[in-house]
Amino acid sequence: MTTAPHRAAPVGREELLGRLERALHARGRALLTGPAGVGKTELALAEAGRAEARGETVLWLAPLPSDRDIPGAAAAALVASVAATVSSTGPGPAAPAPGILASGVFDELPGPQRTAVAMLCREAPIDAGGWDPIALRLGIARILRALTCHGPVLLVVDGVQHVDADSADLLRFALHLAPPALRVVAVETPEPYGEAYEPYREPYRSEDPHATHLWVPSEADVLLVPPLAADEIAELLIHHRLPSRMAGRIHRASGGNPRLALAVGRSLADARTPVHHAEALTLSGRARDLARQLLGAAPAAVRETLLLAALALRPSATLVRRAGRPNAEADLAAAERAGLVSLAEDGSVRFTAGLLPSTLVHDACWAERSAGHAALAEVVDDPVEAVRHRALATDCPDEELAAEVAAAADLARRRGNSALAAELALLAAESTPGRHGGRRLTRLVDAAEEAARAARADLAMRAATDLLARDAVPADRVRARLAVLDTAGQGLTGLDEMYVHAMEDSEGNTALRAAVQLRLAVKYVLADGDPERSRTAAVESAALAASMGDPRTAAQALTVQARMERALGSPDAEAVLAQARALELAERPLGIRNAAQILTIRHALFDGRLAEARDELGALLPLVQRRGSVEDAIELLSTLAEIESRIGPCGAALAHAGQSLALTLEAGLSPGPAWYALALAETAGGSFARAASYARRSVQASEEEGDRVFLSRSRYALGRVQLINGDVAAALETLRRVQADERAQSNVDPSMLRWHEELAEALLAQDAADEALALLAEVRPVAERLGRSTVLLGCDRAYALCLAAEGRTDEAAELLTRTADSFGRTGLPLERGRALIALARVERRRRRRSAAQSALQTAAEVFERAGAAPWLALAGETPAAGAGDGPGSASGVEDALPALSSLTEGELRLARLVCQGASNQEAAAKLYLSVKTVEARLTRIYQKLDVRSRAQLATALRP
Repeated sequence: MTTAPHRAAPVGREELLGRLERALHARGRALLTGPAGVGKTELALAEAGRAEARGETVLWLAPLPSDRDIPGAAAAALVASVAATVSSTGPGPAAPAPGILASGVFDELPGPQRTAVAMLCREAPIDAGGWDPIALRLGIARILRALTCHGPVLLVVDGVQHVDADSADLLRFALHLAPPALRVVAVETPEPYGEAYEPYREPYRSEDPHATHLWVPSEADVLLVPPLAADEIAELLIHHRLPSRMAGRIHRASGGNPRLALAVGRSLADARTPVHHAEALTLSGRARDLARQLLGAAPAAVRETLLLAALALRPSATLVRRAGRPNAEADLAAAERAGLVSLAEDGSVRFTAGLLPSTLVHDACWAERSAGHAALAEVVDDPVEAVRHRALATDCPDEELAAEVAAAADLARRRGNSALAAELALLAAESTPGRHGGRRLTRLVDAAEEAARAARADLAMRAATDLLARDAVPADRVRARLAVLDTAGQGLTGLDEMYVHAMEDSEGNTALRAAVQLRLAVKYVLADGDPERSRTAAVESAALAASMGDPRTAAQALTVQARMERALGSPDAEAVLAQARALELAERPLGIRNAAQILTIRHALFDGRLAEARDELGALLPLVQRRGSVEDAIELLSTLAEIESRIGPCGAALAHAGQSLALTLEAGLSPGPAWYALALAETAGGSFARAASYARRSVQASEEEGDRVFLSRSRYALGRVQLINGDVAAALETLRRVQADERAQSNVDPSMLRWHEELAEALLAQDAADEALALLAEVRPVAERLGRSTVLLGCDRAYALCLAAEGRTDEAAELLTRTADSFGRTGLPLERGRALIALARVERRRRRRSAAQSALQTAAEVFERAGAAPWLALAGETPAAGAGDGPGSASGVEDALPALSSLTEGELRLARLVCQGASNQEAAAKLYLSVKTVEARLTRIYQKLDVRSRAQLATALRP
């Protein structure tokens, strides 16, 4: 028995833990089942921790696999646990009693029962006829019943499949007679193969179907513990302080199994050099060993069948059977019971974790793999797949076969299967004989570029590595490197050497130099945070491309230039963007990742023309989803979510941000940008707490990637939601970092990231009104010069709060009324609602309750129409807040004592802390201030309220 510590719900298991608690409350019995490593024990530990926190007694029984062959082992361990629990007098794990009978817990047992229990626990000699089974049954039942007399008891049996048959019989009887105060959680890992697996027979069944069950199935709820979703795997990695930027690829490798995911994550963290997106995952060590353990439990026949399924592109039971496994259905059914694969109704097979087929193939010898591919080549019904298997079945280069594979790659491309086309293109290159060196290099270049179009970073890197190891011409080396760079996503930090070599090899080739400069322009802003250098590179790229008559590259370079011009506050941004749009009309690019269309939409977003931006995106998104790349779709969905986060419907923003994240994780890209979009969507229409969580994840992923752009954005999203939640000190710290980041990157245009108004409000809340006013005075002329009207409205809202803090509430109310009306006319409902909430607080300070209530009611209507659930709840809480206060602060005191209206928010917070007994040092720690600042602020409070001591201050604050 172990005493379980109190634990929060495991990552992704809050809802399941709630179901478990409801099942225990309703029926008193629950069975947690699922494959090994899925987190059943963690869930049971969390429930045990909650039970212990409620003062319940927790018994933890964890039988070992060897216990199953020892009659009565589990029952004896349970009796010993009860004895240890009764004997324990202090906190922590119970100390073993000197003897089970000596513990005193069995003093009330009748003689025969006491003797039988002593025999079970080997504290009395066993008679020739053994113990009395009836007495032992009654004794175990009486022990458990007696334990519940002291309060509720939770019994956790972790590994019920290891309970021996005799103990299962005893416990089943005892639990049947137990009072409701005894609740039981059983944890089971199903045993799919049995003791002697034979595919010709029915699946293994014990002679007694309930031999190792603690109850008949109808007496308990069975809860299947499912794998975690990709986003939950990311949260799990963060929880264990592991890099989350590879969360999507780790989820695919682990299939959502937490134990496998952590093993893969730790192998990546322990790698000598950071694994880049374009490199294969490090699946050695613990991760590979765990996969081998799962596969090793399967009989040899099942593993042979699974190997064929792992080699096939579209595995099915029928295909595997035709390829030489006559018992394929039985083998696959057994593997499904073990949680290794899932079988659809049509017989198709899907491995539950990508690590499983890769381990099967990795551990198989060449002869086994070759024979498998040869067999599959004879039975597949698709000529593309047949050619693939034929090529993989031989290790002898063959030009005729290579040509067939290259033709198959073209066919796959025309079908729209870009991932298969990339794989086949690389296979064609690898199948080309050495005497056709030039043809092999050409195919390697084609393979790298095909992989880039398919967003297959691993294949692009393989093709490029092979090509760069050969005597390729500079142009081919550049094209291969560009393919790798194009699949790197946000992770450009560790690729400096590749840029350098690309520049060297493009010397004298104007067209390729233009392409390299374009990639450098992207790197300079994302990885280096240097928009001026990015603009310079983009200008050079556009000029070089134009001189070569390459409108596609020129349009992309001009788009990057326009983006940098906007960030740097240049009035030329729109003119440059117009040039890019004109070129696109003449020569549309294959994708729109850096296209002028999407940047035009984002400019409309920055300028507050959100309805226009949404309409353009609505027309463009279906086309991209049908014909564009995954990265294009991700960017469009994220942009659409940003727009809907400001104008509604907020539910649609959540949906589109969720789709963007799902595509990101599926593609194995860095989740930082998608988490940023989801943080904005959650702030608008979901939950402030979830918004903060996603923003923190985005910060971590962006830091891991070295992505300066999204690091600043994600910190802005975090600081904003911290401010809304009333965590002013944390918000101020976060937003100051945004300020430092943006200034370090020379970003001038305040519309691209509207942190100024948020920082001003945070400064005001911390009694730094002068600094807040200085910040507003700094940004306002820039916004006026650039014509950023919505930024000016945000500054007006923040300035009105400054006026209220100075006691100029009439001016503040008038300005907030105009600001709210202007936001409404501009089509920004959430901003209008926020201004109305601020107006309500000011009106309450003016003691105009009716006007405050009217403003709040209007705000609530605005939020309800937009589907802004957290803001609607905030509007309902606002009557309890004073002017300038964040959510949750009290204005009841201020209403009762008008003199307190002279205090700023920060002064009022300090006054309340002092009146609650906090010392200056304690108040400084809670408010994240220095002791000297607290002393100075307290002096001002005394002067404003005309008090001279803490006692008088407490009296002044008392209604």
